[in-house]
Amino acid sequence: MQLGDFTTATSLVRLFLDRADERGEVPFLGSRRNDAWQTQSWRAVADKVCLLAEGLRALGLEPGDRVLLVSENRPDWCIADLAIMAADCVTTPAYISNTVRDHAHVLGDSGARAVIVSNARLAEPLVEAIRRTGEAEHLIAIEPFELPSDPAGEPPFARHEWADLLRGDATAARAAVEARLAGIGREDLACIIYTSGTGGAPRGVMQHHGAILSNVGGAATALVGDYGWGPDRFLSFLPLSHAYEHTAGQFMPIGLGAEIWYAEGLEKLASNMEETQPTIMVVVPRLFEVLRTRITKQVEKQGRLARWLLRQAVALEDRRASGRRRAGDGALDALLERTLRPKIRARFGGRLKAMVSGGAPLNPAVGRYFAGLGVTILQGYGQTEAAPVIACNYPSADIKMETVGPPLKGAEVKVAEDGELLVRGELVMKGYWRNEEETAKALQGGWLHTGDIGFIDERGRITITDRKKDMIVNDKGDNIAPQKVEGMLTMQPEIGQAMVHGDRRPNLVALIVPDAEWIGEWAAKHGEEPELVGLQAVPAFVAEMRKAVDRVNDELSVIERVRRFALADEAFGIDNCEMTPSLKIRRHAIRERYGERLEALYTR
Repeated sequence: MQLGDFTTATSLVRLFLDRADERGEVPFLGSRRNDAWQTQSWRAVADKVCLLAEGLRALGLEPGDRVLLVSENRPDWCIADLAIMAADCVTTPAYISNTVRDHAHVLGDSGARAVIVSNARLAEPLVEAIRRTGEAEHLIAIEPFELPSDPAGEPPFARHEWADLLRGDATAARAAVEARLAGIGREDLACIIYTSGTGGAPRGVMQHHGAILSNVGGAATALVGDYGWGPDRFLSFLPLSHAYEHTAGQFMPIGLGAEIWYAEGLEKLASNMEETQPTIMVVVPRLFEVLRTRITKQVEKQGRLARWLLRQAVALEDRRASGRRRAGDGALDALLERTLRPKIRARFGGRLKAMVSGGAPLNPAVGRYFAGLGVTILQGYGQTEAAPVIACNYPSADIKMETVGPPLKGAEVKVAEDGELLVRGELVMKGYWRNEEETAKALQGGWLHTGDIGFIDERGRITITDRKKDMIVNDKGDNIAPQKVEGMLTMQPEIGQAMVHGDRRPNLVALIVPDAEWIGEWAAKHGEEPELVGLQAVPAFVAEMRKAVDRVNDELSVIERVRRFALADEAFGIDNCEMTPSLKIRRHAIRERYGERLEALYTR
């Protein structure tokens, strides 16, 4: 792998085909089928990409046509994505959690001429959206399935089978793709990634080939440029329709000549990690919060020695991070390497080099917890409009969890007068699809206005304090970062999720989702039903939650303290539209549902 390839490659497909030629029969994509993990070689995948590209062109698709891709993470997602680009079309991924309304928005906004969908369950809302909008002339089914019945008659599109489009002469298909690639450059549009919509209707971010290539090159330099890692295996589980996984979980391993294995889902992630033994994973902070709770509870059940080792591991990392190492820490570190840490690493497969955290801020205390257990976490920062990684910590001994590291190679970052971070470079999008007004707001004077507030320290590392639009300004004009308070609340074992509220109000209040496992344990101990709605009326239960909030308040400034709180009726989730597919809370949706309950806290 030559890092210079990222700067010289003319397109993402060019990069992939060059890697495929180099790697040949080496395994590339892995997935679990028929109760066993199976792999496909680089050469086999390259043949499928070229055949599918020619199959798409045979349907009448033309350069620049958008193709909607709706599928869970699987090898076919990668093949479809590359084939769409190899056909000189534009990949338009959609989340598998999309409703009919969501699909209709993306279809109508993008004007997609074709859709690729994996199975009957995902096809149902998609087909209804096609019928409502009249968009999409072709539907390609990855798996054989029956289309949802339509009382109005035949569907308004032509149905095609995935297997049929993969038939043909692979050599001739490759030659046709090569001829087409000669006319595709770094400036050309590769994909339209729709933002997950934390604040309203998603917008289509136009990412060109050069943006993703530049981003992958910068990230690869940060991860392996000075350390020579490889060969590597990535385990993919975040939605590939999200820019973070699309770039870091798909195109970065392609650029590195690494393997990509696909997890069976979040519920099987723990067992999949042990089975596939990944070396690198792209993750979001929410996963670390869940794992931290589970690991702590499991260790606590293993006896006094295990609990002592866990406390010592965390305390040792805290001292290292603050520069307060003391005599005996070297011996303690060696003890932990022989006892606790190997067991923890085994749960991640035993070969893990790093987990790259992004998509949302990582609570520094959670990061130090895992660092103490011997799991390397590299927190990064970015947004879809920057392809999407802007900065990342390097895998070195002086990682500071409060920062997101220095800007990637090729990314220029500066701080505006109001504290907003501005970004410039090839990684920045061309704009929002068919939305000149929003494009003009985001791109000013050659700089991407991120909407994030932060600063750069003397070593060039970026610290994010909050989102500009999420910043709470109380009635006295004080600025409060809600994510800091929410992160501290969810560190408590009793609290699973939290959202604070208080813009233009005298103080903060919070909406809290108690931790599900803690609810079950508390209810069993006190003879109550483990139902959240019913427990809201149990004074003893509410009192326990008050204790947890008070512990956090003791560590907060006066203006940051949560004076009152309400309990949510259920967890924030993707299904109830209160979290994005990348597991960030949708504040506007939560306020819409619980607004009256939150405002009532000010009148008690």
